[in-house]
Amino acid sequence: MSTGGSLSSQPPRAVAVFCGSSAGQRRQHLEAAREAGRELARLGVTVVYGGASVGLMGALADACLVAGGRVVGVIPRLLVDLELAHTGLTELHVVETMAERKALMAGLADGFLVLPGAYGTLDEAFEMVTWRQLGLHAGPLVFANVGGYYDGLRQLLDRAREDGLLSAANRELAVFEPDVRIAIARLLAEIAD
Repeated sequence: MSTGGSLSSQPPRAVAVFCGSSAGQRRQHLEAAREAGRELARLGVTVVYGGASVGLMGALADACLVAGGRVVGVIPRLLVDLELAHTGLTELHVVETMAERKALMAGLADGFLVLPGAYGTLDEAFEMVTWRQLGLHAGPLVFANVGGYYDGLRQLLDRAREDGLLSAANRELAVFEPDVRIAIARLLAEIAD
């Protein structure tokens, strides 16, 4: 397992972005994915993501590429076989399992940005938070709480802290910011510290 990148004062090399493979029904989620891609490209930060051409994932990748950014995809062979892989990326890594996907993404990234998504997005985000809690990597994680999408999750984590199931220090490992630009700025500031 990788350390998740360095925490030196150098600018971050890469940010892993977790988001939905569906575009969903809210235009603001699609625009958030595009905004994240454009902003990370503008800042010279490589996007590492799940390698799909569809949904919020595809919108993120396409926006970053159009803005001149670098995009690295990591996708399980099963999804390549279903013809969901993005064929226009800077790099595409094909792995055998979802576990390998998460491990490689963690190894390629200095930090983690979470956009709207469902089971897969939450699985990836919580595995990274758990790995950080266990000291397996040092990369910070920030949820872009677009339109209040993650309000319920934030409340659940606060409840876990209040009920003594989550320490105050570990509660701070999952940060929530109200929009994409603020989330990216917070993430990059935490990486630089």
